[in-house]
Amino acid sequence: MMQLVRRLAPPRAAHPGFVATIGGYDGLHRGHQELLRRTVTQAAERGLKSLMLTFEPLPREFFAKASPPARITNLRERVRFLSRTGLDVLCTMHFTARLREVGAEDFARMLQRGGVKRLVIGHDFKAARNAEATADWLAAEGPRFGFDVEIVEPVKVAEHRVGSRLVREALAAGRLDQAAEMLGRPYAMTGRVQRGAQLGRQLGYPTANLQLSRRKTPLEGIFAIRVRGIRDDAEGQRGLPGVASLGTRPTVNGVEPLLEAHVFDFNGDLYGREIEVEFVAKLRDELRFDSVDEMVEQIHRDADEARAVLRSK
Repeated sequence: MMQLVRRLAPPRAAHPGFVATIGGYDGLHRGHQELLRRTVTQAAERGLKSLMLTFEPLPREFFAKASPPARITNLRERVRFLSRTGLDVLCTMHFTARLREVGAEDFARMLQRGGVKRLVIGHDFKAARNAEATADWLAAEGPRFGFDVEIVEPVKVAEHRVGSRLVREALAAGRLDQAAEMLGRPYAMTGRVQRGAQLGRQLGYPTANLQLSRRKTPLEGIFAIRVRGIRDDAEGQRGLPGVASLGTRPTVNGVEPLLEAHVFDFNGDLYGREIEVEFVAKLRDELRFDSVDEMVEQIHRDADEARAVLRSK
């Protein structure tokens, strides 16, 4: 079972040490998965433990507080994915102004004290004050601190280097198939169903409202979806069909982004349950309607279109 820790502490005397990888790991796309695969495999081969060191908030969020980048995966989603990879330890370090000012040598000493014996990082890795701890610097200086370094070249899909920025761009543009290619899986959000204003139920479309746990979402609009976590049978494992709205709901003067998922032909109680919403296809952008009746008419059309799309996928 994967262990979750909040700081990189010196291991006990009998601990064999770590093969570690470090990064933001937002999205856990195919490039990230290759780094993870090598980390886990090499740890097993060397009789060591595998470790991922990542950060909350992500450094890019810390540096752009006023306008953070869209978050592909929140912490819950990352933990859920990583728990299936064979990773031994996930260290989620709190990213602060103090950590930002740590120099390259002190950063390397932190890894040394934490028991890192080998480091697996991407070719564009940068850390520490003024990005001093580059992949090349760590490869050259790591042996002084008791660890060696493997630098991994980028993974490409259709001649394009896979990266979190390209995944965000694909999601924002509604190119869900392209995003799924880079992620190695359909894009999905996981969250716990919370009570809302129950407007959807009043309109004949009860929805499961999910806590997004991110400051900015990578996509918005109306989507054909599949929902997992409701039933344990084969259909439930594939995902129950539905339609979802992700946005601020301008017709009813909404402000905060909300994911509202309507599962077709389902009337059960989902409050408090954790579910996964897979985005299959974007149907349209979010619109402001002149009346609720006009909005309901469009919801009917969206539901019909979502059913048709899901039958073909």
